[in-house]
Amino acid sequence: MSSRKHILVVDDEKDLCDLISYNLKRAGYEVAAVHTGRDALDYVSEKSPDLVVLDVMLPELSGTEVASRIRSNPSTAALPIVMVTAKGAEVDQLVGLTVGADDYIAKPFSTKILLARIEAVLRRAGGTQQAGKAMAMGAIEVHTDTHEVLVDGEPVKLTLTEFRLLSALIAAGGKVLSRSVLMARAMGPGITVTERTIDVHITSVRRKLGKHAGVVKTIRGVGYRATPEEESVESSEVL
Repeated sequence: MSSRKHILVVDDEKDLCDLISYNLKRAGYEVAAVHTGRDALDYVSEKSPDLVVLDVMLPELSGTEVASRIRSNPSTAALPIVMVTAKGAEVDQLVGLTVGADDYIAKPFSTKILLARIEAVLRRAGGTQQAGKAMAMGAIEVHTDTHEVLVDGEPVKLTLTEFRLLSALIAAGGKVLSRSVLMARAMGPGITVTERTIDVHITSVRRKLGKHAGVVKTIRGVGYRATPEEESVESSEVL
C-alpha cells in the first residue's frame, strides 16, 4: 500500500482542477479530482482521502454545504479540508471556517502557496501535542494520541484546527495564550491568518463543548485561557 497522502481536488473549473492536480502529483501526492459537490461526497465516503481541496462555488451542492455534511458525518468529521474560492472578502472566509474548513485560500493563488497550506494542514493532522497522553479539565478530556475529545464521557467531533486550539489551551495550565501564540500552535509556523479567524474557531469550540463552554474564557484585548469553570480569570500569566 502506498504511503503517499491521498488528496481529493474538488473544483468545477476543469482547467484549474487539472493544474492543481498536476502540481500535487509533482509534489508526491496521490490525487483524484471531481467537479461537483455530490461527486465529492460520494468520493469521500467511498475512498477516504487524507485531505480535500474544496472549491466554494460548485454545481449541485456548494462547497460550504459539502464541508458541513463532511463534518456532520462521524466517519468523515476529522477529514482535513482546505477551501478555495474566487471570493476574497473576509466574510466568505469566515463562512468557510464556520462550517469546518481547516484552512482557506482565495483565488487567484500561487501553486507554491497552496502546497504550503496543504502541507501545514497535513502536518497538523499527523502530529500531536504531548503525544500519547491525555489531558483533562473538569468534564473535558483531550486524548492527543487518538485526537479524541470527550465531554461528560461522550465523544465530541472537532476539526483539526479546533482540536489543536483546545489542546493548546488546556496544556497551557491556565495561562493566557495570545491570539498570535494560538495561531502558531494551531495553524503551524509560517501560516498567517487574521485574529478574527481564531475567534471564529474558538466560537465553534465553545459551541461543541455545550454547557461546558465556559471553560474557554476570553481575556479581553489579549487572548484566551482555559480554566475549570468555577475559577475566576484574575491574575493570569500571558504567553
